[in-house]
Amino acid sequence: MLYIVSTPIGNLGDISLRALDTLRAVDTIISEDTRKTGILLKYFEISKPQLSFFEQNEKKQLPRILGQLKEGRDVALVSNAGTPAVSDPGFTLVRAALENDIEITAVPGPTALVMALVLSGLPVHAFTFRGFPPRKSSARMRFMEVDKDSPHTLIFYESPHRLINFLKDALQVYGNRHGAIANDLTKKFETVLRGSLSELIEQISENKLLGEYTIVISGQRKEKGK
Repeated sequence: MLYIVSTPIGNLGDISLRALDTLRAVDTIISEDTRKTGILLKYFEISKPQLSFFEQNEKKQLPRILGQLKEGRDVALVSNAGTPAVSDPGFTLVRAALENDIEITAVPGPTALVMALVLSGLPVHAFTFRGFPPRKSSARMRFMEVDKDSPHTLIFYESPHRLINFLKDALQVYGNRHGAIANDLTKKFETVLRGSLSELIEQISENKLLGEYTIVISGQRKEKGK
């Protein structure tokens, strides 16, 4: 069986008992980065063979992993943090397993997008997760335009190197909507900044930006009478 196992996004105390039991029981652990997963496994005194599985080696590793699954071995897929296959490697493995009639289950756990949404103070009843946007401004703005008129709260991931430019493009596409920026979630220096997009740009311009960020932006409000 293939187990999709969620792991902590920062605080190791957030791992579930079921996740630990699963990682201890499987034959192999498929890791986005074996070094980072190795830290997690060492902390919880788990010793299991690991196989790396990331964007650049997916095609090479897929047949090997499927071979193990077809032999009846139990395999766990984990990402560097959070829920595998959500803006992380894993989708291709899940799809290939299903196409080969391999049984799959998931061990739920932390995910940054849900935590950031809940902490943002923005509407949570309907939201659209867009993941990482394109790196270039022109492509990024076209990417944003798709949801310009959506009433749903929008959620993005972004790197520290592109965060300010992302917010400037968002301001241009969406206007000065309310938003929130979450960083270091579940960690000691957890930070959630809230305000209009222009206010957020001003706030982060004064800060040293490290780690990945989750950005939550309010949806388009309908005018009364329409």
